[in-house]
Amino acid sequence: MNVVLGVDIGTYEAKGVLVGADGTILAQQKRPHRVTVPAPGFMEHDPEQVWWQGFVAVTAALIAGSPVSAQDITAIAVSGIGPCVLPIDAEGNPLRGAILYGVDVRAEQQIAQLNDALGPTEVLRSGTELTSQSAGPKINWIEQHEPDVFARTTRFVTCQTFVTGRLTGRWIIDHCTAAYYHPFYDQRTRSWNLDGNPGTLRPDQLPELGWSPDVAGEVTPQAAAETGLRPGTPVLVGAPDAAAEALSAGVTRPGDMMLMYGSSHFLIEVLDTPHNAPGLWPAPFLFPDSYLLAAGTATAGSFTRWYADLLVPEAGGSEELYGELAGLAAKSQPGARGLLALPYLSGERTPLYDAGARGAFLGLSLEHNRGDLARAVVESIAHSAAAALRSFEAEGLPPQRIRAIGGGTKNRVWVQAVADISGYPQEIVSGPGAAYGDAMLAASAAGLVDLQDVGHWVLPTATLEPRPEHKALYQRQRELFDEFYQATRPILAGLTELR
Repeated sequence: MNVVLGVDIGTYEAKGVLVGADGTILAQQKRPHRVTVPAPGFMEHDPEQVWWQGFVAVTAALIAGSPVSAQDITAIAVSGIGPCVLPIDAEGNPLRGAILYGVDVRAEQQIAQLNDALGPTEVLRSGTELTSQSAGPKINWIEQHEPDVFARTTRFVTCQTFVTGRLTGRWIIDHCTAAYYHPFYDQRTRSWNLDGNPGTLRPDQLPELGWSPDVAGEVTPQAAAETGLRPGTPVLVGAPDAAAEALSAGVTRPGDMMLMYGSSHFLIEVLDTPHNAPGLWPAPFLFPDSYLLAAGTATAGSFTRWYADLLVPEAGGSEELYGELAGLAAKSQPGARGLLALPYLSGERTPLYDAGARGAFLGLSLEHNRGDLARAVVESIAHSAAAALRSFEAEGLPPQRIRAIGGGTKNRVWVQAVADISGYPQEIVSGPGAAYGDAMLAASAAGLVDLQDVGHWVLPTATLEPRPEHKALYQRQRELFDEFYQATRPILAGLTELR
């Protein structure tokens, strides 16, 4: 029996799937977890409880809840949020909480230091400018603010590297994620490059480099005892969650774009040649001679989650509550009856790169209800996604096809708002997302699928077209949205002084 295991560690939950040789999902499981916010602008995971125990729990539940045994699993692949920064010791033990990807904005000072040290040309050796999405400045932040931790660090790893390392004993990172360890990854040579770094990081403190579909190693006896997996089962290098999600949506040909609806928006467009662009994130894709250009917002579903938790905190972020929120938004009209929101609860990434941006509502009156606020929240994150899409247009790379994927696609008000505001139709792909992409990677290692031809594994469930009757309304709302952001910047600067 040829079965593959894919597990994805996301911002708020771990998901796993067991998939048969023909792409059929035999079992799926998920496990929720929480993000830690130790200070404003800081976002972290507990790597033991969230990453490793998340993998262990999901894997155990998959095997226990299906007719598949550990002996049937022929290959394993893991994806994770990234780029994250986790210092570990020689035994692979975490030395602190894992610093998350671009939603953690603590390293602004270190970004400035690296820009000064490397200069405007060399800082682009990774293909893009330094932003909160860059892992390099966060490593330097640890060196400067936690020198004790830095001194004890054997290597710095990201999420899937940590889980794969625990499974196999080999600490290896895929090129796609490594490219976001800028400025320490050199796209010209596809190798680590620490020249000009004002810190003392050594090359041996960074993981080995590999391609996502390559086999990293096999499940060790110790890992087998902890997970219930068969010793000797091949484990792949793995991938960042967004790239695995893109693969799961069938986004593999040049001009294809994945628009991920999750805690944040993440966009990946596949290219046949490398393309460096200010404000966008170029990287190798999952396999040699493939490339991508990516973008991401800081908040999306996390804004809806925040609002839902305020409404009914005792619900604990249940699926039913999010469904109710979407229903409330649907009852309000486009434009939210004159209510406007900014979604920047954790700063903003593409295209603003403003760590100090914050959320706000404008136009509130006694006439507004919960549904109007819900609609304003959804429209604000749709404007954020549309702004990121315009960054691709500015580079002459408008997407030829958009595949929408992620848990947020269940909220059709949200997806429709993005279509209306951006002007792009979206093909919705349902499924377990990145975990299914991981299973595809594992299936390729087992010889079950060609990653360049996965169309028969992926079929869209619906297509949402832009509605021309709302074009003028959203065009005007976009102008006001941009003005609202600019007008509140000096006020927010003053509020920051009062914290």
